[in-house]
Amino acid sequence: MTKPVSYKRHRFPPQIIAHAVWLYFRFPLNLRLVEEMLLERGIVVSYETLRRWVMKFGSSYARRLRRKAPSPRDIWHLDEVVITIAGQQHWLWRAVDQDGYGLDEIVQTRRDTKAAQRLLKRLLKKQGCPPRRMITDKLGSYAAARRQIMPRIEHRSHKGLNNRAENSHLPLRRRERAMQGFRSPGGLQRFVGVFSAVRNLFIPTRSRRSALAIHLHRLNAMAEWKSAACIAA
Repeated sequence: MTKPVSYKRHRFPPQIIAHAVWLYFRFPLNLRLVEEMLLERGIVVSYETLRRWVMKFGSSYARRLRRKAPSPRDIWHLDEVVITIAGQQHWLWRAVDQDGYGLDEIVQTRRDTKAAQRLLKRLLKKQGCPPRRMITDKLGSYAAARRQIMPRIEHRSHKGLNNRAENSHLPLRRRERAMQGFRSPGGLQRFVGVFSAVRNLFIPTRSRRSALAIHLHRLNAMAEWKSAACIAA
């Protein structure tokens, strides 16, 4: 069982810490903008303190958030996007399911078969079962990795079929601009782990797009966020 979040030796109430971390990961804001928003509410906290909160509590909250139950009926959409860090190209490999739910992401310096294999191995370990189908773009590394890791799984390779995975990069691109880039591969990996967990929680599925359904989804998501942060609803 995941341990409860501890706020010992923090002078700010847990509700303020959790709210600040939520603002940072939920919206395209940098730390200085979060600092300004809190100041408008009469909460004086430096962006450096906010940075420490984000680093300390973000991953803890993400581990406590409920994850989607894996299913052999799922369809995995895989894609990779280049992100430049300190002048060097890195590749963020990502997998989403048929509903756009983020399954996993991994930062790597390679864009080859070994990198694709690593993503597939992580997915199988995390999901616990293979998908019904795997959809990618035309990058040959996916086909080579699939033949070695899960050869019986159907693989469709077509640029037009993989829009769901390609579109999943757009929210991160917006954050990258707001934050003026990432400073290290490890920092990017930590950020996307929390960012994807929060996005999975708050973004409704395609089948729940009515105004009432979206409203109820957001209320439930906020209740689950407060539960993950161990604060009173």
